[in-house]
Amino acid sequence: MKQIYLTVFFLVLSIATASAGGPWPQKKGHGYFKLSEWWTIFDQHYTDSGQIDPNVTSGVFNTSFYAEYGITNRFTTIVNVPLLSRNLINNLRSETTNEIIVAGDAINTIGDIDVGLKYGITKRGATIPIAVSLILGIPTGTENGGSQQNLNTGDGEFNQILRIDAGRGFNLGSYSAYLSAYTAINNRSNNYSEEFRYGIEFGLGTFNKKLWTSTKINVVESFKNGATAETITSTSLFANNTEYSSITLEANYYLTKHIGISASIAGAFRGEIIAAAPSYSLGVFYDMK
Repeated sequence: MKQIYLTVFFLVLSIATASAGGPWPQKKGHGYFKLSEWWTIFDQHYTDSGQIDPNVTSGVFNTSFYAEYGITNRFTTIVNVPLLSRNLINNLRSETTNEIIVAGDAINTIGDIDVGLKYGITKRGATIPIAVSLILGIPTGTENGGSQQNLNTGDGEFNQILRIDAGRGFNLGSYSAYLSAYTAINNRSNNYSEEFRYGIEFGLGTFNKKLWTSTKINVVESFKNGATAETITSTSLFANNTEYSSITLEANYYLTKHIGISASIAGAFRGEIIAAAPSYSLGVFYDMK
């Protein structure tokens, strides 16, 4: 049962991380496109009281396509599609006899798709740019998959995230840098608790802006206003009331003017109902800027 909500959390976290934030919409006719592989393997988790408990070794692997495209200089469309999501659980074995108690399992399906629209409130070139985004989470993934019906590639609920970003680009000595922050409300359906989200990001461009490194801190706080165990299934319950504070370290290197590779590592340093293990990502991108 524990694997259910851990998996759902990481699917949500991977989507939130893939959705490039910041108050800078794409220019009209320009875009950013990325194909990436994200994964995590974990054998322990944070409980609902913030303690760490062991669980059967499990893993999630997402192959995703992310894109931003400027409709106008102020409006940017956003899409994030987990093209293939693999969710697996290893065999549960007896600690005394090593016999298999519950056989392992895996599913491979599409994940939940995100589509959104970002609007630049301030004009391009503003000292402190501000943008607002609406992101819709479409429940295209699988619920209750596998022989034990405990594997998921989606949470089965339609959610709407309203987000405001603000930031500023500046010079740090001879380097280019930026700092941005955001706040967001996640309205969830199907008896899931609403969430308050916020975070901050610092980025630095080096090697003549070919290498961009960034540090991101993201926080999710649950309103804990969803259904209780008496009114919803265990799967929905275990996807509910997730809270965490996470840090992400990311590097993007431009091989050419427009094509580059990216790598990141992320993990929660405080949480409730989440896995206590890092996640990783590798990708290739095309930036039309």
